Amino acid sequence: MQQSHGMGFAEYGRKLSQLLKVEQKREASYRKSLETSKEMERQMHR
Repeated sequence: MQQSHGMGFAEYGRKLSQLLKVEQKREASYRKSLETSKEMERQMHR
C-alpha cells in the first residue's frame, strides 16, 4: 500500500478523500488493463 499509493493502510482507512482517490486510480488502472488485453486479443486473431 505504501509503495503503490504513498500512504499506509491506516491512513487509507481513516480518510475518505484518500480512499476515494486510491479507488479511482485502481479503477482507471483496471479499465486500462482490460483495454490492453482486448487490443492484444484482437491483434492475435488477425
